[in-house]
Amino acid sequence: VVDMDEEKTPRLCQEALAAGIDAYTAIMEGLAAGMDTVGRFYEEKEYFVPELLLCSDAMYAGLEVLRPHVKVGEHAAAGKIIMGVVEGDIHDIGKTLVKTMFEAAGWEIHDLGKDVKLERFAETLRDTAADVVALSALMTTSMMAMPKAIDMLKAVSPDVIVLVGGAPLNAEIAERYGADGYAPDAIAAVETATRLVTKAA
Repeated sequence: VVDMDEEKTPRLCQEALAAGIDAYTAIMEGLAAGMDTVGRFYEEKEYFVPELLLCSDAMYAGLEVLRPHVKVGEHAAAGKIIMGVVEGDIHDIGKTLVKTMFEAAGWEIHDLGKDVKLERFAETLRDTAADVVALSALMTTSMMAMPKAIDMLKAVSPDVIVLVGGAPLNAEIAERYGADGYAPDAIAAVETATRLVTKAA
């Protein structure tokens, strides 16, 4: 995945299955871990958007091979998640990485994209009864809209789990805004969401 090799990745996935490695383990410890490294390279400016997209293509090629072999029930859809970049913000690379991780982990995803009006998050929650809503912001100005968005979401569903992430945020701000969790990166987002959903159940 890190090498952007769309042909080699599925071949290695086939080899992993042939060697008796559990498909879900291969997804999380192989493909998702690879994308986590890619995300780090992007932050460190070793990789840029074109590399990121090629790495994603390689990861999806691997997912095609592994996903049919994930044991249903054992790793059934972990939950439903709505995600999007809040209004006024068009930076969606971080959210795309997060989406990739949730896909790898088998979640049902409703991706609203970028520059999403706050009402749309609430409407989608009403329509889907999702377990988790992930709000992303990379600009301080768009981050300011998060408390209002969280209030609107909780008004629709008091039990919904709201996760926030993005460069200007930290755990303290997330708590002040009324979010249920903060994720510094894509792997943490999946882990936090899974933990909170399991706890709520």
